[in-house]
This record gives sequence, structure tokens and C-alpha cells, in this order.
Amino acid sequence: MTPPRMRPGHSYPLGATWDGAGVNFALFSENATGVDLCLFDEHGHETRIPMREQTEHVWHIYLPEARPGIRYGYRVSGPWEPTQGHRFNPAKLLLDPYARAIEGEVAWSDELFGYPVGDPQVDLARDDRDSAPYMPKSVVIDTAFTWGADRALRTPWSETIIYEAHVKGLTMRHPDVPEDLRGTYAGLASAPVIDYLKGLGVTAIELMPVHAFVQDKHLLDKGLHNYWGYNSIGFFAPEGRYAAAGRPGRQVAEFKTMVRALHEAGIEVILDVVYNHTAEGNQLGPTLSFRGIDNASYYRLTADRRYYMDFTGTGNTLNMLHPRTLQLIMDSLRYWLQEMHVDGFRFDLASTLARELHDVDRLGAFFDIIHQDPLISQVKLIAEPWDLGEGGYQVGKFPVLWAEWNGIYRDTVRSFWKSDENQAGSMAYRLTGSSDLYGRGGRRPWASINFVTAHDGFTLNDLVSYNEKHNEANGEDNRDGHDQNLSWNHGAEGATDDPSVVELRERAKRTFMATVMFSLGVPMLLHGDEMCRTQGGNNNAYCQDNEVSWVDWSLSPAERDMLAFTQEVIRLRKHHPVFRRGKFFYGRRVRGGAVKDLTWFRPDGKEMTEEDWTNPLTRCFGLRLAGDALDEVDAHGNPLVDDTLLLLLNAYWEPMSFVLPAHKPGLTWETQLDTREATGKSSRPPLQGGDTCEIAGRSLVVLRCASCAPRSGTHHR
Repeated sequence: MTPPRMRPGHSYPLGATWDGAGVNFALFSENATGVDLCLFDEHGHETRIPMREQTEHVWHIYLPEARPGIRYGYRVSGPWEPTQGHRFNPAKLLLDPYARAIEGEVAWSDELFGYPVGDPQVDLARDDRDSAPYMPKSVVIDTAFTWGADRALRTPWSETIIYEAHVKGLTMRHPDVPEDLRGTYAGLASAPVIDYLKGLGVTAIELMPVHAFVQDKHLLDKGLHNYWGYNSIGFFAPEGRYAAAGRPGRQVAEFKTMVRALHEAGIEVILDVVYNHTAEGNQLGPTLSFRGIDNASYYRLTADRRYYMDFTGTGNTLNMLHPRTLQLIMDSLRYWLQEMHVDGFRFDLASTLARELHDVDRLGAFFDIIHQDPLISQVKLIAEPWDLGEGGYQVGKFPVLWAEWNGIYRDTVRSFWKSDENQAGSMAYRLTGSSDLYGRGGRRPWASINFVTAHDGFTLNDLVSYNEKHNEANGEDNRDGHDQNLSWNHGAEGATDDPSVVELRERAKRTFMATVMFSLGVPMLLHGDEMCRTQGGNNNAYCQDNEVSWVDWSLSPAERDMLAFTQEVIRLRKHHPVFRRGKFFYGRRVRGGAVKDLTWFRPDGKEMTEEDWTNPLTRCFGLRLAGDALDEVDAHGNPLVDDTLLLLLNAYWEPMSFVLPAHKPGLTWETQLDTREATGKSSRPPLQGGDTCEIAGRSLVVLRCASCAPRSGTHHR
């Protein structure tokens, strides 16, 4: 390769930036003594260009003849002093932390490690073998893309229904997606998948990690693959394995096309992002990027700076105390918003990002910067409010602007419907937006992301089919994954033809789904739960990139019924503002409403007492949601009015008879949904106030007061 002409270039922006005439390369390293830009032709031949300009710890150069599609990397010189936190090794080719695209994959070899693998001193000696032949390459891209009329959808939190999905897992087995597009961004953007999502009724798809990630060597050695992708190495680059297009950098345009297509269908795109650690692991991990660029700046190190703090269980933790690491994350977030048009983020192990010294700091620098950012602060921000370090469980403690995966909601709902004791009081909070967690500090009910299942754990089908995890296929002797799943197999472990067990399981799945959709807050369902996807009892399928994890689109009659049921409960949620309140309940009359905005009932029709709530055996209660007491207006300032609805919950294993409320003469209650029925539709005739309504064991019924709220002038969002 002929050495290109060069100019000093600029220290900002970081990364490789094509300006139409050439490419500016800029790399931060505070402790380096030298940096080489390495260019590679299509045959892998390397040209090294010393970067002699350094401004405020940023090394930079401009190549006027460079064009998009160029493959590149860096070699960084500096002290090899592992005990001082420095692991510079110019023999190791490094990915650009700001690379917009990455071509190829890590080909595991001893040359990838900065130290001689197997050396008695382990990581203290330096290995000088070249790693370039085994490394993927960063790629310069052209950011131009025809977005047309695409814009942020800004779906209000109160109207949001999240569908957690995996790009590959959702599309890999879809019979109507062209075979060459399955498992890709283009497959997710195809008409069959988008039509399905629209028909289901979800408003946002939350994609499991799409940042470029590394396949773990220990999994490949066992014939397995990292399927989930929580092993990031590129915070700006879409994962290349999910691209149908083959040319370098084309995955960027393909991802943008997917976002544009989903937006056209009214579906927001939320990314599950992993900023808490990288794929380089602990001191015995490979040197792929950050470690070789400036280990002491990018990572949290212990007092003995040879070692890494690990709040994530992955070997390292990014150093949120360093301004350049904070800048990296903020630049990444803005990039995905501005250039890729995504609508929000779910932050994996978000408590790690808030750690200042050791403790989780509710008002840490990370939050401060996000809150003042005019772009990031206005999109959907969702925290996974825990990590693996001491004090890392922070459910309910994130600041305003943030929603949280509500793990307490998940555990309470599972326990309640399993008929565990002492769950009624907590269940009442979960149904009404978890005001005990989010009712202070200016937060609203939508701070609670309500879910019963997610990628990590059992699917909904397996939650009701297994008492124990069955992770043998992961190759860890079933030691991995959670042991406390609050699951129940309903009488048989795993698949069964026993009709009584099958009937109970199907009812349980419907009841869980209805509970999530009718709870105040933001509902989230796991892809495939609506059609009974199973992982065969595997509750940690992170390494199962196969039919264990992929959605099976060939549906049995029972699975079609479950899909129809899910569509119906989503329709009911969208139709009734009482399920989507923007304020917590007052528990009193509002603006002259006929009844309190929320009233709790015992099966005998009397209001619940404190003694009822504290009774460990309370498993049955009802809640009346007054449609004329919303105390809210729509976008045009018109008062929101809805039907008055009655939810009856029976977590006892036998049927229960509920006396229906009769706060005025002539009340008529019509059944809207009954989880005892396969599709939720009930043939129960209208009942009068004071009549009894029988509710099957472990089921939920929704009734509408046909004579409570005025029908004319009713406003539904």
C-alpha cells in the first residue's frame, strides 16, 4: 500500500470522520508515548503511519486521500507496567473505541494476549507477537443516509408497551422472511415481522445488545456461542453478524433502514446497552482495544493496580470517574440518537454506572451529565437497577427521568399467583404503579417497567412448566442461572400431555399476561411469550444461539389462542385510560366522582381493611378503578373519562365467589375478560350490583360497569 499524504488533522471529533474530502483520525490516550495508525488493504497488508500530533491527550491525523471503506486499527506505545495499571503493547492491533463499523471477528489465538499465555509470571511479562492477523478491523464509513420524513415518535410513557426481542432470535425461524434475511436487521425490517408487531399492538421494541461484541473463547471451545451479546467491544458499531449486507460498513445503513421501517409502523426502537464493562475481561483477558489504548484511564483498578474492580461479574468495570470515559459513553448515546435515530436505551447493570468510589451514588456524575444533556434527557431511559457488587440492588432509587426494570414487581406477581402467603399487600402496590417505590421525588407510575419474564430467566411458558432450571446444555453442570425462580410446574416437570396440568398452565400464562397489561406502569413482554415459546427449562440461554432460543413461528391451536389472548389484553389496555394513568391513585373521590378513584374489595363485597391486608392468607381481592376520577386531561386539554372497571383476582387454588359492588341502584357489570377462557372472551351474562360472580382458581376477571361512566363525551387516549 502506497503511504498516503497526511496533515495534522484535529483532536475533535474522536474516531474516524469522513468529511467528503478525506478522513480525520483522533484517538484519546493520556498515558501513551506514541500511536501508529494502521491501514489495511483487502489482502490484509498493513501500512503504519505515526500520529505525531497530540492535543490534550488526543492523538490525531488527517488523510486527505482516505475514503469510506478503509480498514484500520491502532498500535499504541507506552510503559508496560501492569502493577501500575499500564499495559501498553505496540505488538497488539487495537480497535478504535469510536469505530462506526467493525469488520470480521476475533480469531482466538495466544497472540491476542498482551502477556505470554502460560508464563509463570502470568500477566507481568510482555508478549511481543503481532496480533493483527487475528483481529477484526475498524472501518471508516460514510454516514449519509436518506431518512426521508423519519422523526422521533416520542410515544408517551403512559401509552408505551415494550416488546423485548433479539434481532436474530425473533427472525431466524420466520417462514415468511426470505432465508437470506433471517437473523438480520433487514429481516427485522421485513413486512412479515413488522406486520406481526403491529398486529400484536406493541409500541416499542427493545433490542438485546446490538453493539459489536466478542464471542467468548471458553464458549467456542465448548461448541457454544454468546447469543445474548452482553460482551461489547464497540459502542458505536452495529453488530456485523446481524447484517445481511456483506460489504464493509454496510451494516450501518442496514440498521438505519430497520429503524426507519419500524418508525413508519409506529414502533419505537430502544437499545439494550452495555456500558458497564467490555469484552477484555480481567488481567488475564485479551488486549483488543481499551486495555492497550489506556488501561489506567478506561478501567476501574484496585489499590494494587494490576487488578480490576469487578461489579459486573465479567472481570472489569469501565471507569466512570474519568471524564474521557464519560465522554465516550455520552458520545455513543448521542450517536445512536442522532445518527441512528433510536428512541431510547435500557442500561444493563445500571447501578455500576452510578458508582463513584465504591457505593452507588444516586446523584453520580453519570446521572448529572445525562440530566443536563438536551438530547439524551428527552428520550426513554430505562435502568436495570442492580449490579453484582455490594449495595448494587437499587430498585426504586434512580432519579427522575429514569424508568426501571421493576424486579420487585416480577417477584411479587410470580409469588402471588403461585399462592404464596403474605403477598396481598405487595401485590396491591404492584398493580397500582408501585407507589411505595416510585411515589416520591417527582416520579410517576411509568417509572415502573412491569414484567414477569425477560431474556434472563424462564420464558413465560417455562415459568409455569418447571420447578427447577434445566441448563445442562450450557456445559456448566446446571450450576449457572438463577436457582430461585418462583416458578411452579403445576404438577409435572416439563412437557406433558396431562390435560389437567395443561389447562392449569394455559390459564396461568393468560393470568400473568393480563396482570402485566392491567397494572399501572409500563408493560414489557418477552418475545415469543405471546405464543408460548419454550427454552426447555433453560433459564440462562445466553449461549444457546440455536432453536433453544429462536422463536418458533409454527403455532399449535393453543399457541394461537395465547396469541389472540395477548392481542386482546393489549387492545383493552389501549382502550382504557384507567390502566394508563399518569398519576398515582389518591384513594379518595376526585372532582365530584361518584366513587373513590380506587377502592379495594373483599370477596364478600366489603372494603378491604388493614387486617385483611396483613392477613398472610389473603389471596383474593378486587379493585374498582373509577373512570370518572382520572383527574387528567388529554393532549388537547379535554378531561379524560373512562369506564369504571372492576378487576377481580383469585390466587386461591379453588374457585371463589365475589359479591359485586353496588354503590348505586341498578348497576350492571359486564365481563370484559376472563383468564379462565382460552382467548379471554367470556359468555357470562351481565350481572347486577350485589350479585355474586364466580372466579376460577388462580385467575383474573375484568368487568365493566355498564351504567357508571357517561358514554357521551368519553375521551380515550
